[in-house]
Amino acid sequence: QVQLVESGGGLVQPGGSLRLSCSASGGAFGMYMMGWFRQAPGKEREFVAAISWSASAIYNEDSVKGRFTISKDNARNTVYLQMSNLKVEDTAVYYCGAQFSPRGYISGDETEYRYWGQGTQVTVSS
Repeated sequence: QVQLVESGGGLVQPGGSLRLSCSASGGAFGMYMMGWFRQAPGKEREFVAAISWSASAIYNEDSVKGRFTISKDNARNTVYLQMSNLKVEDTAVYYCGAQFSPRGYISGDETEYRYWGQGTQVTVSS
């Protein structure tokens, strides 16, 4: 059973930066695709970024292009989301998802992720 724990959320001013972390346990982390999703109040959860076991990455270009970077540290079983130039509309609960994907497939479809963390709140406000 894979367990995911997100951390790093908080309150930040517009234009600021945050780095979210998602620590994984209970699985072969190196063979999983990992994704970040977010859900703002009153809205559906949306895809942010994902990374394959081989560190190939995809992003929601419409909302985070050039501002967010996903990365992973296999030695620490951790995936990161570096967020820069944050906007008020980035305010949401950010969730980490994981799915066993040994062939390197990555997806922005939340239905393809089996394991989820509890989420971490990011609030962008002046």
